[in-house]
Amino acid sequence: RWLQRLPRHPLLGPLTGAALGFALPACECGNVPVARQLMVGGAPMGTALGFLFAAPVLNPIVLAGTWAAFPDQPWLLVARPLGAVVVAVGLALVLPLLPEGELLQADLLAERRLVQPLKEVSLLERRSGLVGGGLLEAQALARSGTGRSPVRPPLGEAVQHAAREFLDLALLLVMGCLIAAAVQSLVPRAWLLAVGGAPTLSILALMLLAMVVSVCSSVDAFLALGFAAQVTPGALLAFLLLGPVIDLKLVGLLGLLFRPRGLILTTAGACLFVLLIGQWINLWRL
Repeated sequence: RWLQRLPRHPLLGPLTGAALGFALPACECGNVPVARQLMVGGAPMGTALGFLFAAPVLNPIVLAGTWAAFPDQPWLLVARPLGAVVVAVGLALVLPLLPEGELLQADLLAERRLVQPLKEVSLLERRSGLVGGGLLEAQALARSGTGRSPVRPPLGEAVQHAAREFLDLALLLVMGCLIAAAVQSLVPRAWLLAVGGAPTLSILALMLLAMVVSVCSSVDAFLALGFAAQVTPGALLAFLLLGPVIDLKLVGLLGLLFRPRGLILTTAGACLFVLLIGQWINLWRL
């Protein structure tokens, strides 16, 4: 029930979720199931979204990797985590504009409604079939304060559920990696880096590159080090900000959480926020 007590404030909620990235370090692939469990557990949507989008950058390992790759650019060591928080808060404000029924996948929405208090979600919306009861219904009633203590599932059932979720995530991750590898092989990076000196085009090119290469946030700084001198500062930061939020390998994983409309809004919102941040950095650094 502690998840339901997390802040629901439009700004404090996402900031709290982002701060969880320090306590639950994971890359952008590993934090998707964690964010899903936050949503299933009844955490406020803003808090779960703040964790989903900011944690891959606020991960201590990622911050240490950024420092190791760019020790002579202290502005980047500050701008990257701050930019990640801005993007996460922005998306956490934009995505809830869609009703949860239009934003979340049906199975996730059903699990989330089971743990929400009865004063927020009616029995009809839960579709829990309370006649006769069951494990999920008992847990839902207990968490909403209207029933007895929750029933612990058998160990075998918990292992089976974890294995099924792991295989689903692994399959989507492998498919995403195959698509990303194919695009990397067919699209020369020189095409994207040829406009590295243009303030706006460089940002757009590096955003596209971040989505194509689909590299893990824990090592993307070392990849960016190879072309940092050829692009504008705003483009470099854009590469480091956009990849952990959305790329080819993440589309399938985020599809487990969001409906197509939510995925489109996430992609468009992230690209817009990163572009604006990159433009501001270019005005400041150039």
